[in-house]
Amino acid sequence: MGDPRVEGMYEDGTGLLTIGALARLTGVPVKTIRNWSDQALLPPAARTPAGYRLYGPDAPARLEIVRSLRDLGIGTAAIRSVLHRERTIAETATQWADALDAQIRTLQLQRAVLRSVAARGSAAEELPRMTELARLSDRQRRRIITDLVEDALDGVHAPAYRSGLLAATPDLPDDPTPEQLGAWIELAALVREPELRAALRRMAEYSARTQPAAGQPPAVEEPAAAGQEQAAVRVAELMRVRGEAAVAAGIAPDSPAAEPVIGELVAAWIPTQAGTADPPATDGPRARGRLLEQLEAAAEPAVERYWQLLCTVTGRPAPPRWGTAGTWTAAALRAHPRPSELDRSAFDATDPDRVLYAFEQVTRDVMALVAAVRPEDLALPTPCAGWSVRELLDHMVWENLMAASIAQGAPRGDLTADHLGDDHRAAFEDSARAARAAFTDSGMLHRTFGPYEAPGAMLVQQVVVELLAHGWDLARAVGTPTGLAPQVAEETLAAARRIYGAAPRTEGGSFAPERPAPPAASATDRLAAFLGRDPA
Repeated sequence: MGDPRVEGMYEDGTGLLTIGALARLTGVPVKTIRNWSDQALLPPAARTPAGYRLYGPDAPARLEIVRSLRDLGIGTAAIRSVLHRERTIAETATQWADALDAQIRTLQLQRAVLRSVAARGSAAEELPRMTELARLSDRQRRRIITDLVEDALDGVHAPAYRSGLLAATPDLPDDPTPEQLGAWIELAALVREPELRAALRRMAEYSARTQPAAGQPPAVEEPAAAGQEQAAVRVAELMRVRGEAAVAAGIAPDSPAAEPVIGELVAAWIPTQAGTADPPATDGPRARGRLLEQLEAAAEPAVERYWQLLCTVTGRPAPPRWGTAGTWTAAALRAHPRPSELDRSAFDATDPDRVLYAFEQVTRDVMALVAAVRPEDLALPTPCAGWSVRELLDHMVWENLMAASIAQGAPRGDLTADHLGDDHRAAFEDSARAARAAFTDSGMLHRTFGPYEAPGAMLVQQVVVELLAHGWDLARAVGTPTGLAPQVAEETLAAARRIYGAAPRTEGGSFAPERPAPPAASATDRLAAFLGRDPA
């Protein structure tokens, strides 16, 4: 048994505290006080004759300091330096705060890696690479991009393009989200792909071809150049908005309705070319060819993905996707290589009553064909644009709905939506019924539409051509006879030649080049051949 006097204040009149009394007073366990005393953090003021530790009246305050510093994670040696006045508490706090910052960053990265692994469903084999990439410093990440640019652009004199690539560095924040870390890991893999390097080189070569010749003074001064860059951004956004709107409205790039859109875009684009070599001054074949070349040079999916990932890593807004609008605009430029006036001859000789009759005949036969399509047929390929049967049916339903919306004065903008649902038969029947009602109830067949004042009857005739051609696609896909709507097929073919005969057969356009039809081919087979299908 120990000396009972050590359980309270030492009874010699000095006011010294036993270790037990100090523990009760401060709430710090006796074992902890003894350990800190052994480490010279809380040396006893004296000892009893039996060798028990005694602590002076300043011990509780000193003990609170030690406990607070320990709770903050500060190590024993640093606390001893503070207590022995070898370092100030401010100096020690700064040192340990810096150490905690580093530790927090490490923990944040570890958490981000784990969250990313969970979100991506990563395999165990990916963990070492992910962890290695997450630990890279800003300098090491920049080096990866620098190496990419220097390798991809080696020997290409495109200083502005090169500096733009080098200026965009993948700096991860201290506490990256799983999305940011996942984007960095994907970006680090992408920069090793030959496809990206080749795409960057092609874009740099285009930049080198269009920049002013060496020694030639810049076409615009520095402030004006900055304004031009902002203008180029606005024009790119205009092209995106107009192109996506054209696609949503169902405007084919090789249709007459595309010409005013292209005219507007070219007019807005020409001023942005003042700083390039031999810039075009007016709309014409050279300007349109130059813009087409620029769009084709920019149509690099790997580069688009590179910038999207880079923006995600750094937390900047991702650039809008350009694919849909770019594809449409490029196809429209190929179809309209020079400004043109509308040929109104296609508007003539369209009998409204006969067009409505043709619509009824074609929808009747196509409806019977759609009704015979089985659920297992929906995945079959078709002759039309690489579509499956389901995609083809969805487009046919949209054609009807779009025509009805034009008749009602509110053109739809939902081309990419699902119009078929779970019942393809009902979807087509409902859309055909809605279209016919709109044609007759709105007076569409006797009105004109759009800036060109196109006759409504001709717009309905276009729907008839589309439905009969796509009905042929559907019949070929499911293996049924293609001689649809024989009562009106011949006149529908004649209308197609009248409406689309002058349309260019260009890449991305509505129709492939005309194909030969067998001598005994039906009118519907010959229509398919005229629109680029193979009826053989």
